[in-house]
Amino acid sequence: MATQLDLQEQEQLDELKAFWKQYGNLVTWTVVVALAAYAGWSGWNYWQRDQGLKAGAMYDALDQAAQAGNAERVGQIFSDLRQRYGGTAFAEQGGLLAAKVQFDKNQVDAAKASLGWVAENAKETQYRDIAHLRLAGLLADAGKYDAALAQVDAVKDGDFAALAADRRGDVLFREGRKDQARAAYQAAWKAMDPKLDYRHLIDAKLTALGAAPDAAASAASGASR
Repeated sequence: MATQLDLQEQEQLDELKAFWKQYGNLVTWTVVVALAAYAGWSGWNYWQRDQGLKAGAMYDALDQAAQAGNAERVGQIFSDLRQRYGGTAFAEQGGLLAAKVQFDKNQVDAAKASLGWVAENAKETQYRDIAHLRLAGLLADAGKYDAALAQVDAVKDGDFAALAADRRGDVLFREGRKDQARAAYQAAWKAMDPKLDYRHLIDAKLTALGAAPDAAASAASGASR
């Protein structure tokens, strides 16, 4: 009986050896790949968290410099932030904040550069569109109307449609194209949520162009009777 068991065990051992000889490398590499994938995923998550923490700390420093009105320091920090952690939302937010401070301190070229970086590199559509709209305003101030309209055209998020139409009206009005500006403002007024106070500003622009929305609505109502 013992001999029979020994033979069975030997046969099983031989089968195991034969299996391992044929498939051992495949099994080993499968396990290695699986472990490597898990380690890579864990490492990636750690790297992401680490990048986020460091970028967040740098953004805090940028925010403090912004509150102090130190445009030079803001520019330096944003430059480091975008170079080291350009793929984070902190860099995108930092670019918008840096541009505001730079504009307030009459560093218009620096503000354009900061907005241009966000417009070209931000992963979040909202940040890109905000940068496009703000940059359009600065370009219009400089008399670069075609370039300003190109920035407005680059806005893709439907939630910004009303603001884009309003900014388009601003650019066209500055260029002297009042009829087209009026049409753009009317589109903005219709698209803007009536509950938003900003709609009153568009109302005022239309009124200045002789196309007050309330008057137009009253005329339309009277014509329909």
